[in-house]
Amino acid sequence: MSAERSDGSQLAFFIDYSRCIGCQACVQACEECDTHRGVSMIHLETIRRPDSVQTAPQVCMHCENPICAQVCPADAIKKTPDGVVQSSLKPRCIGCSNCVLACPFGVPKYDAHIDQMMKCDMCYDRTSTGRRPMCATVCPSQALAFTTREEIERTRQGTAVNVWRFGAEVVRTKVYVMMPAQGPAIHIDTIRKGGPAVAGPGREDVASLLDGL
Repeated sequence: MSAERSDGSQLAFFIDYSRCIGCQACVQACEECDTHRGVSMIHLETIRRPDSVQTAPQVCMHCENPICAQVCPADAIKKTPDGVVQSSLKPRCIGCSNCVLACPFGVPKYDAHIDQMMKCDMCYDRTSTGRRPMCATVCPSQALAFTTREEIERTRQGTAVNVWRFGAEVVRTKVYVMMPAQGPAIHIDTIRKGGPAVAGPGREDVASLLDGL
């Protein structure tokens, strides 16, 4: 079932990197989720560490057609009817790390201690009943928000984006990212290791967009 408010409006997960203050409250709260108590499924990244203190929380984007599930040889990764991509099923996961390598957002992590892939499941025990995920509950700046599209458009600047283009591949996600006002999709080109991002004509990469927030 889809998460919704009592008035029938649909709830969705939004990330606003411009509001992240690096407090790590989301990381701590994620550890309290009943489905993976004691282990945080959020990665708090630092953007261009030598030049900036900007941080970016990274949760699973919950792709419409999750490549992690497509490349899993054991059929261990499932998507719920309302679009949440779950962590691998323990009895099926063989620890091959195909999902880790395939994810365009770098989300799944292999845990060698339990020989299993684990990742954010959007606190499914909470969001499936209309409650906010733990991270969005504690975020003091609301860089992570679980609310309606109407509320986001009323209170935030920019555009809520959930369509990403990696070369010729189009990825649609359940999670939205707030970006400066622009078109409905983000085009991802090449990001050089140890060097500046390279973007084609008329396109912007994620690192450049974060710098402009």
